Amino acid sequence: MSNRSRLYTVENPKKSLTVTLMTGVFTLYCLLPLVWLVINATKSQGDFVSSFGLAPGRKFALWDNIVEVFRYQDGIFSRWLLNTVMYVVVGATVSTFLAALGGYALAKLRFRGKRVFLFVVLGSIAVPGIALAIPQFLLFALLGITNTPLAVLIPSFINPFGLYLMWVFAAEAVPTDLIEAAKVDGAGEFRTFFRIALPMLAPASVTVLLFSFVSIWNNYFLPLIMLKDPNWYPLTIGLNEWNKLGSTAGNGALIQNLVITASLLTIVPLIIAFLSLQRYWQSGLSLGAVKG
Repeated sequence: MSNRSRLYTVENPKKSLTVTLMTGVFTLYCLLPLVWLVINATKSQGDFVSSFGLAPGRKFALWDNIVEVFRYQDGIFSRWLLNTVMYVVVGATVSTFLAALGGYALAKLRFRGKRVFLFVVLGSIAVPGIALAIPQFLLFALLGITNTPLAVLIPSFINPFGLYLMWVFAAEAVPTDLIEAAKVDGAGEFRTFFRIALPMLAPASVTVLLFSFVSIWNNYFLPLIMLKDPNWYPLTIGLNEWNKLGSTAGNGALIQNLVITASLLTIVPLIIAFLSLQRYWQSGLSLGAVKG
């Protein structure tokens, strides 16, 4: 077969130098900040301020920096890390479960006002979370739960995009005939959901869980306005306080190397989450596509 008559498919794509160069440039653009972060986390404070950003320092001080990060200010970084883990585990788990429960109900149950509720869900996706932060603060202030973990956790339980994703996935992945057969056998709504629908929603659940994990881990503005006690800060707020402390002239706190090292430690769990969940995510989606 000649080159002109060759058919290009997904398994045999057409090679393009332009696309390859653009992909390489985009990859470099994405990786350059990470490379800069890794290199500068290995420098001492003196090397950080005196050497080129992408050049290694005279001393490999990564381990010394990590130890100092956990010692600085009586080990407050460990408290911020535990707070973030708590916010992420509780928030992402509850958010994913509620999204799966709501998505299944929207896709498979019939109830009055369903169409209106669908429009509300679709409309809420377009509303940025930052626009709701001030009303949430005023409401929580009336309830007396500001400056507590509940002020950060409760808003993270609601995930309109996750609900929409679960709704679309449940409509195709959960057979209606199987649900009706379970009801004929005497299974209630919740038993049908837990025993039949929830296992089938596993691929979408992993996706929503991953998105919720990243969103809550990187959440900044909501904890900023809700929390005043540093003991309840997540990593995003705590590192910003360190950054302001190290950037303020005349305060004698030269801790830029600690801020950089702490930032590197902060993104490690995100990388681990993506790498560990990617296998289940891809295999689950492929299984769902085969079944469809």
